[in-house]
Amino acid sequence: MTSFPVTARRVRDESLSPRRRRSHLRDCLYHFAPYGFHATWHHLATRHRIPRDIEADPPSLVRALGELETARALVLARAVAFAAQRRLQKQAGRRTPTTPHPWDSWGCHDIAYCPDPQKHPTEVLSIVVGRVLDAYAAGVDLAGRCLVCGDEDSRPGRACRNCGVVPDGYRNSV
Repeated sequence: MTSFPVTARRVRDESLSPRRRRSHLRDCLYHFAPYGFHATWHHLATRHRIPRDIEADPPSLVRALGELETARALVLARAVAFAAQRRLQKQAGRRTPTTPHPWDSWGCHDIAYCPDPQKHPTEVLSIVVGRVLDAYAAGVDLAGRCLVCGDEDSRPGRACRNCGVVPDGYRNSV
């Protein structure tokens, strides 16, 4: 399996057929899918109007990739900062992280997991991902509040009624 940057380059490669480029965009979701694979694809396809007959609008693939890359950059920056913090903690003799980040252990997937592929936040991915990362960094209590839309009547382990995100992540919903 190729890396996200290699796959992203193939999405932008106009020498490839539009169908092949669409396939490469879907491959990008194997590396980074904040809502889960199906919900993230649905979000990108509807937000950037990716048509079934992709020959009608190949630039929609590049627009969708741009949104995905922007959100991924937020996660990568946090992961780099977290790794630097962990190195310092280990040098100080602390082998257990003082502030565990669940999103880090998920491998950039399901940061704002949506079990229903057609019910997900309508905002740009980077805004939603930023909210979730900020909430975890601030140590927000997950019980009873959605990290994405702020709904106070969220039920742990169940998708938010407003935005469709499982408030405490994918791992707690299965």
